[in-house]
Amino acid sequence: PLSIGGDHFVTYPVIKALYKKHGPISLIHFDAHSDTWTDEDGRIDHGTMFYHAAKQGFVNPESSVQLGMRTINKDTHGYLVLDADWLHSRGIEACIEQVRKRVGNNPCYVTFDVDFLDPSCAPGTGTPVCGGFNTYQAIQLIKGLAGLNIVGCDVVEVAPPYDHAEMTALAGATIATNMMCLLASDKPDKV
Repeated sequence: PLSIGGDHFVTYPVIKALYKKHGPISLIHFDAHSDTWTDEDGRIDHGTMFYHAAKQGFVNPESSVQLGMRTINKDTHGYLVLDADWLHSRGIEACIEQVRKRVGNNPCYVTFDVDFLDPSCAPGTGTPVCGGFNTYQAIQLIKGLAGLNIVGCDVVEVAPPYDHAEMTALAGATIATNMMCLLASDKPDKV
């Protein structure tokens, strides 16, 4: 599936369904926020769903990676976090290499929260955070995932009421188009 949504929570039921078919999923998570805040009360929302997905076994954090984080959550819950500082200083190629090494041939799900992009490129989102990435960088990172065993993906958190000149909608549509190309591409036996 390629899901397009508002609230990032929409990823959770998709991953849960894919888990039933593929077993534990590796997550490639583009975002300004970790979405792994601990919540023991069972409430699952856009800030806790990847904590719960890992705890429930739908996602394998040991083969998953989070990219572009600009808010700090000291508890990684086993996810590899390549935050914005890491990505800006080491670059796209190093990031792609780390993602490929971490994910390997595991079935993986790519989730792209549009606030991964800097607000100058995507102002139409609910929780923008400065210091992000431009659309060119995002597209190159997504293209670098070609050949991985991608079983689904999404683009989330586009909020048209906050958009200016439809910049965010265009960025989100471009990211989704590139993801569709990933889903349609051939998958080699080994990465």
